[in-house]
Amino acid sequence: MKKILTFIAVFIAVQGFAQQKELTLHDAIMGRALGLYPESLSALQWVDDDQYLYKAEDKYIVKNANNKREFVISKDDFSVTYSDMKSLPGIMNIDDDQITFQTGNDIITYDYKAHREISKTSFPEGAANTDYNTKNMAVAYTIDNNLYVATPNNPRIAVTNHKDKNIVAGQAIARFEFGISKGTFWSPQGKYLAFYQKDESNVTDYPLVDITTYPATLNNIKYPMAGQGSEIASAGVFDMASGKTIYLDIDGSDEHYLTNLSWSPDEKYIFIAEVNRAQDHFAYNMYSAKTGKKVRTLFEESNNKWVEPENDAVFLPGSKKKFIWMSEHDGFKNLYLYNTKGKLLRQLTKFDFVVKSILGFDEEGKNVIISATGKDPRETHTYKVNIKTGEATDLTPDNGTHSSKVGDHYILDKFNSLKVPNEISVINIQTGAKEVIFTADNPLKDYKTGNTEFVTLKAKDGVDLYARIIKPSDFDPDKKYPVLVYVYGGTHVQLVTDKWLAGAPLWMHWMAEKNNYIIFTIDNHGSENRGFAFESVIHRKAGEAAMEDQLIGVDYLKSLPYVDASRIAVHGWSYGGFMTCSLMLRHPGVFTTAVAGGPVTDWKYYEVMYGERYMDRPQENPEGYANSRIGKYLENLQGKLMLIHGSVDPTVVPQHSMTVLKEAVDKGVQLDFFTYPMHPHNVRGKDRVHLMTKVLDYILENNK
Repeated sequence: MKKILTFIAVFIAVQGFAQQKELTLHDAIMGRALGLYPESLSALQWVDDDQYLYKAEDKYIVKNANNKREFVISKDDFSVTYSDMKSLPGIMNIDDDQITFQTGNDIITYDYKAHREISKTSFPEGAANTDYNTKNMAVAYTIDNNLYVATPNNPRIAVTNHKDKNIVAGQAIARFEFGISKGTFWSPQGKYLAFYQKDESNVTDYPLVDITTYPATLNNIKYPMAGQGSEIASAGVFDMASGKTIYLDIDGSDEHYLTNLSWSPDEKYIFIAEVNRAQDHFAYNMYSAKTGKKVRTLFEESNNKWVEPENDAVFLPGSKKKFIWMSEHDGFKNLYLYNTKGKLLRQLTKFDFVVKSILGFDEEGKNVIISATGKDPRETHTYKVNIKTGEATDLTPDNGTHSSKVGDHYILDKFNSLKVPNEISVINIQTGAKEVIFTADNPLKDYKTGNTEFVTLKAKDGVDLYARIIKPSDFDPDKKYPVLVYVYGGTHVQLVTDKWLAGAPLWMHWMAEKNNYIIFTIDNHGSENRGFAFESVIHRKAGEAAMEDQLIGVDYLKSLPYVDASRIAVHGWSYGGFMTCSLMLRHPGVFTTAVAGGPVTDWKYYEVMYGERYMDRPQENPEGYANSRIGKYLENLQGKLMLIHGSVDPTVVPQHSMTVLKEAVDKGVQLDFFTYPMHPHNVRGKDRVHLMTKVLDYILENNK
């Protein structure tokens, strides 16, 4: 009998294992659409009065954080007025009575309780960069290089009328650097519209070729390369009442940058950080919204490496004169309280970790709610900070990554970690009491997937370096495994985080599981969320410190008895493509195989705003540019190297790969190359399956 029971137990275990699904590369790449990433509550947001909303099937559920009272907003609440509405509209804005949504080129505000349309604002076909204001029910938008406003009574009010295509209004400037994500800024009550403008007359045209036409046609884009002419920035203000546009009195002929545009609560003033082109100094300036004249400089910051203001001023609730500014001049991004005279009232936080953003304030305005890393930079937490005392309280103490939305007395917190797929809670700001309202299942529970672990190593300066390692599910410590090192290595990116699966994409788990690979990633000096000292060591010498740290990771891998040190490959994209090439060519023999996607191969071909911040101009740093140039090291190649590039990449332009290929031919060095026609800087959608098949097949074939 004992033997029979043992057999049954083994049989059940084997059957359970056999029934687990195998992840395909296609499913791994398309996993989000296929439900292989954790579920969440769709459209989750605050309504008002401590009510929150989420979408369930074809209805919105509205609940009260206090007593769980709920009501439903369904399609029927709209079909009374819009009989042809086929599905529930998405939400742009909602309060206790009204919902604003977009359908086609109409933005509608609708009373969903009284079932009546309150307003409809229409804008033309071809409009881009739309920016809706709920106070005046107006839409700012661009067509080509000009800016317009639509109101419920007029779909096309011209804010600018530039005939010169080099002058572009209402769009993001500085190539989205300095935290810039858009080009229009409504005043608090919607009486005025501020906007960025750029004159690109000094910027050279860069040729991209459209092969979808017969014959192929030229598409010139404006691309300011390091050391060459850059855009001239300005800022305008449109008065909705008078219909007139003025410009702030700023002389941008020196090609300095404008960023962090924000309004005073009384709509009288505009604040802008003005960064010199060298990016080692900025002045935070206050301008009159009526006249455009400069009122005063509030404060200035300088650094012999770089300054990078990225966050707007946030005024205290009910105050016209006090605002919070975020700065990392003490080494970590912290909060500072200023007044509009430019006086520093006090430093609100003195963390030795990074504040990421200001999320809002509690209802009484006593506490500012922020997102910050906490002591472990792989994590993200939500804190309340008392504005008077600076006392900080972690509202989300569970280890992992928290993303919060602030209500009057509560926050809605989304939480995940290495082992927790997704958990959503309502947390009381005053008491910290938490109620979990949603828990996601493990979407991979039926699949065979590898195991992910965190690793902490030491850099040469003694600083912790954080890494992750993925092993196959049937990992055997007595076997020898090949390794794929995935690298980025540049600023503003952090790959190793305490998120679900440690932030790794599913293709890494496919590679580990299907091909018995170890997948390794380490965040080197220069990576995000470690403070200015950790990041700024890259100044004027891109790749140097990063390679040193990456090789510490390789030495760690070689120390593991189950790693085949003769079979290590490396892959990365963009800055990671630069790092991949650098590691392969400047440290020959360490890696057998490398695949570099969209690689920066020569920093003089990269854009002014990013490139000059970290490398200075080529004329100022010829040695740094020369030493980081990939072509310089081509003759060191041992093993196999493939470059991949989108044919119309507007970010890392194709010239990067083309010049390396030309130099390889000149030097008799054999490289492999693949281009993705009509793809920009990355390859997305269904074609990404083709890309990752190309990348991983190349590694599997050559990492021998």
